[in-house]
Amino acid sequence: MDTRVVLLGIIVENTAAVEELNAILHNYGSYIIGRMGLPYREKNLHIISIVLDAPQNIISALAGKIGMLPGVTAKALYAGKQA
Repeated sequence: MDTRVVLLGIIVENTAAVEELNAILHNYGSYIIGRMGLPYREKNLHIISIVLDAPQNIISALAGKIGMLPGVTAKALYAGKQA
């Protein structure tokens, strides 16, 4: 199956959703290449970057589940070529 490399940007404004967010990311852990999180305390935000190598349907499902969490936003940025 063809996979894509994607940077998934996540902004967390509702810290109550963090536990569920981490559970979702854990379920997709086999596709995650790397993860970086930055707290932005002055704005009460948490910014997370996730790099994935996954089939398109997996990327869409993950972004959709994350985007349905209250106070959490996710956007995907795809590499130019399919892997």
